[in-house]
Amino acid sequence: MPDIVDIAVSNDAFKTLVAAVQAAGLVETLKSPGPFTVFAPTDEAFAKLPPGTITTLLQNIPQLARILTYHVVSGKLTKADLAKLGTVTSVEGSPIKINCDDGFEVKNATVLAADIDADNGVIHVIDTVILMG
Repeated sequence: MPDIVDIAVSNDAFKTLVAAVQAAGLVETLKSPGPFTVFAPTDEAFAKLPPGTITTLLQNIPQLARILTYHVVSGKLTKADLAKLGTVTSVEGSPIKINCDDGFEVKNATVLAADIDADNGVIHVIDTVILMG
């Protein structure tokens, strides 16, 4: 079974995410045994950011890494697991609110596809880049 990075690389909707993960030096981490739960923003999600944001982040690797690790949680958590928890703590260290009352939302993002199984965790595809604060 492919790992989280292999799944992202093989999907055309994650070109920006893959480039960001590579730039931030997180490929090896996300290829490790984990397990991890990744909230993966699509290219369209990154496109919603204000103009110039992605360029700025690619020039500020520590900030880019913080934002990316905010999209990762330790452990393999399915939608059902997340619904029971309500809030999870990201690898970055900040809490992320989960809402499964009406659909499936992660902070301010809607989950487009849930429970994509990977060798080292699970991916939930989201329509918005979630930001701390």
